[in-house]
Amino acid sequence: MRWKDWPLTWETIAWADVESPQASDMVIVMAERQALREDGELLLHPELDKEIRERYVRGQFTGEPGEAVVIPGLGLIPEKYALYVGSEAAKHSPRKMREAAAGMGQTLIDYQIVRASARLSAKWLEGAGDENCENASSAFMEGLLLGLYRRNSASAQGRVAAKLNAIEFRLGDESALENWSKGLRRGYAAANAVCYARELTNEPANLLTPARLAEEAVALAERYDMTCQVYDEKEAERAGMGGLLAVGGGSANPPRMIVLRHQGSPDAKETLGLVGKGVTFDTGGISLKKAEGMEEMISDMGGAAAVLGAMRAIGEFGLAANVVAVIPAAENMPSGSAFKPGDVIRTSSGLTVEVLNTDAEGRIVLADGLTTAIRHGATKLIDVATLTGAVMHALGDWTTGAFTNDETMLQRFRQASDQAGEYVWPLPTYPEYRKLLRSDVADLKNHGGSWAGAIAGALFIGAFAEERPWIHLDIGGTAWMWSDRGMESKGGTGVMVRSLIEYIRRDWDISG
Repeated sequence: MRWKDWPLTWETIAWADVESPQASDMVIVMAERQALREDGELLLHPELDKEIRERYVRGQFTGEPGEAVVIPGLGLIPEKYALYVGSEAAKHSPRKMREAAAGMGQTLIDYQIVRASARLSAKWLEGAGDENCENASSAFMEGLLLGLYRRNSASAQGRVAAKLNAIEFRLGDESALENWSKGLRRGYAAANAVCYARELTNEPANLLTPARLAEEAVALAERYDMTCQVYDEKEAERAGMGGLLAVGGGSANPPRMIVLRHQGSPDAKETLGLVGKGVTFDTGGISLKKAEGMEEMISDMGGAAAVLGAMRAIGEFGLAANVVAVIPAAENMPSGSAFKPGDVIRTSSGLTVEVLNTDAEGRIVLADGLTTAIRHGATKLIDVATLTGAVMHALGDWTTGAFTNDETMLQRFRQASDQAGEYVWPLPTYPEYRKLLRSDVADLKNHGGSWAGAIAGALFIGAFAEERPWIHLDIGGTAWMWSDRGMESKGGTGVMVRSLIEYIRRDWDISG
């Protein structure tokens, strides 16, 4: 597997306990704005606190979550450095907690910190009940690890990686120890799942072909006692997967339909189907993309990465839920055997598709993906896809677009995404928009024109949901970053992994 787990150990102890046998390289202090005032509480050491407060007065440190300042210890403390990190006051929202912890990441990398100690005062923890404390520590661990992540490099001149391998949490409120520890374990598993999705997204397309993506799913199944079925091109043909075969027909690397199943609640009647677009590289096919920026198209399997990341977390948590993950994996390449504008394709559902643009290929493979999920027992569906550039015109690169035929299901998902700290915003699927997909020669056409492109793409996919409750998540703007931003380093973001985990944990895990 391409992500092995963060090599990090941690310990949670009471502030008043004896000193650690091995001193940390850096002590981390959470600095609320109120505590930064001249008459604020003692944060770490009077002289060091004086320095950070002077910086606050001069406007050099505002105390915003995610902002971090290093002050040399100067022999006043056992550690060589003190890292003051901006933080909002309790109660701490999970989003602000993640931002605060993520702000440490670049600093810990810059100073090549191996061991760190985080001191969390009783006042900083004040007001957090058991559940809030657990959610706060889970968010803290997520933010810390996601802020530390850097894309793997095949060159010795690549970006400097984190060296942190141990962190100690000293809590001023001893009653919070159990819930803080519980949340850290949850956050660690969630962050691993996101980083796994990032690694998959960042993998060059010559190393991550459809067949190799299938191998990742098989490895997940073996690790977490799931089942995995992989349809090769011959089996896909027997199953009538005309959409998948058409899109993958132009490549020397044949397509795969991947079905990964977690049966955590065998007696339950409901099964959630997660369908992730797995186009491992997208040239646009015959409708060729422009060359500039095409290297980003290694991320066109970001939906598949999100689904596999979520399945990893489901296995790690051992959730009592039935989930079937389906990934239609293909390369969209131009060649003599590639599908063409004007072709008419018969999908595995029986519906036919007129191809107007071969660069609108994701919805075509997802059509077979949804049908496959239904054939494997899915009663509700969520698909995740880098589907359109049009969604960026509406929402930019901060927010994932959401589309549905079931408002209640989407409301529940958005509540989970809020808790997970990922922005999701609904766009309309009014019946009138379906006119954009009318074809004279097939049941549907795969391109609706220049207006409402994200909506047309979503409705195309929804036509294959067979009236089952369904959500489409368009991550066309959020799956890839061209530069570092908070918790998101340059490259694949692993977006929607945390939202999917939280939604399944809340709404599908019968163990409570």
